Amino acid sequence: MPALTTSSDGFLLHEKPLRIISGAMHYFRIHPDQWADRLRKARLMGLNTVETYVPWNLHQPEPGTLVLDGLLDLPRYLRLAQAEGLHVLLRPGPYICAEWDGGGLPSWLTADPDIRLRTSDPRFTDALDGYLDLLLPPLLPYLAASGGPVIAVQVENEYGAYGDDTAYLEHLARSLRSRGVEELLFTCDQANPGHLAAGSLPGILTTGTFGGKVAHSLEQLRAHQPEGPLMCAEFWIGWFDHWGEPHHVRDAADAAADLDRLLTAGASVNIYMFHGGTNFAFTNGANHDHAYAPIVTSYDYDAPLTECGDPGPKYHAFREVIARHAPVPEEPAPAPGAKLPPTTVELARRAPLLPHASALAKPVRTDDPVTMDELDQRAGYVLYRTTVPVKADGLLHFAGGVGDRAQVFVDGAPVGVLERERHEETLPVRIPRAGATLEVLVENMGGVNYGPRIGAPKGLLGPVTFNGTALRGWDCHALPLGDLDPVPFAPVDATTDAGPAFHHGTFQVDTPADTFLSLPGWTKGQAWVNGFHLGRYWNRGPQRTLYVPAPVLRPGGNDLVLLELHATTATSALLVATPDLGPEKS
Repeated sequence: MPALTTSSDGFLLHEKPLRIISGAMHYFRIHPDQWADRLRKARLMGLNTVETYVPWNLHQPEPGTLVLDGLLDLPRYLRLAQAEGLHVLLRPGPYICAEWDGGGLPSWLTADPDIRLRTSDPRFTDALDGYLDLLLPPLLPYLAASGGPVIAVQVENEYGAYGDDTAYLEHLARSLRSRGVEELLFTCDQANPGHLAAGSLPGILTTGTFGGKVAHSLEQLRAHQPEGPLMCAEFWIGWFDHWGEPHHVRDAADAAADLDRLLTAGASVNIYMFHGGTNFAFTNGANHDHAYAPIVTSYDYDAPLTECGDPGPKYHAFREVIARHAPVPEEPAPAPGAKLPPTTVELARRAPLLPHASALAKPVRTDDPVTMDELDQRAGYVLYRTTVPVKADGLLHFAGGVGDRAQVFVDGAPVGVLERERHEETLPVRIPRAGATLEVLVENMGGVNYGPRIGAPKGLLGPVTFNGTALRGWDCHALPLGDLDPVPFAPVDATTDAGPAFHHGTFQVDTPADTFLSLPGWTKGQAWVNGFHLGRYWNRGPQRTLYVPAPVLRPGGNDLVLLELHATTATSALLVATPDLGPEKS
């Protein structure tokens, strides 16, 4: 029997009434050495529960594998939550959205163009079942039935916004049950009749997602489900950012007033997000409605707990609201964490990317350029190289466009950029000699996380022609950049070229503390500190700093590496005490 059950209008935990006051906090967006701190701050705000998604694509990077260590040590996260006295809502998907690369679906699965994702297509359900066979056994000890903190498990995620394959939802619910999940199951969908009808199952609790119009949303939920707890499984109190947009914020008083309305109505709640964290490395997703729109590196979300774990205005406002409806610890609210003193990092060593690509990846020779999927590459870059047989001015045409951003070089000189979001497929170029080298560096800016375009291919998406003649014979270098040890850094000198390059510098730290990497004078690229991949920077904004978690640093000497994709005259970077997420849009 599950520990958490439902009554006509609420929850019972071990047969005692429970109001779930939860906050979303994704372990995979937080440095593991900071999990305990963030969980303590959740309890101090008055939360009795935390919620997390589980990203299939990271836990199972290849079929038949399971990764449960480091950033993905979910059992450790669950142990820490229980030690803090918190319950856990577990949302294993398989689809999570979350503004996460591919919505959490693994690229080895979505690369199959014929598979019908998130349906009862056996190719999808067989892969899902194989994943659950590996994922669930190590998690069963952490379910409430075994004395663990997990009191409820979600079936799919906002499925009513995607499809109506009830057989698929039933299969998923059976798959969880047959593998030992006894806990309460629930679905969640946007609070409108169509989504709730398509995404729910008889006998399984239906919850809603919304950020405002509380009374109306709860009415919609109650109309769909006449009895049982009312719960907002995602109470949106902020929002995410795309590159090129303002930073989204929501007024703390406005969000707190809606939280008060929810709790006054007797509903349970999961605040999305309590603590957003960071899309480290290449994990950010993208949306694609009218145009492709990638998500920034920060997932601050204007949440009560900021990206670096400091209480923000919503933290204090929400704590006051929660105290009107439930016990809040008598301990004082946490103070902001320590920050590193401002530091200048000189980047005195350099290695150009294009000449040294073969040191990072052995090229694959193909007649026409192939996609990242065909190179078995989930994320990062691909460098494509061929020669142009004629000297001429003309048009390069990229059939099908690029996924997602391509920099084009002729004999090492930059000649233009093509972007998926602008639907660009042609570029005028001058070829100075017969046999000139054409190089195309393509960046995967993040897999679409919502809607029908999940799994859209990356890289060059078709043949390339010059003045109508196909260019054949390509060397394709897959550059996931998981290992930078082969990069041949050398001191910067006046003869270095202006193409994409790695830059390296060192800096001293007395006592590690949180800091933010600021890159004035730099354009676009990636950043690593002591081998930890902080993520993507881009002067397009809004985000202007990258969060550097304190556990990434060490006393003494530390290393900073940038991959800068464009020419720069900058020779240093800054570590600053205050984040800059850009101009705000409320």
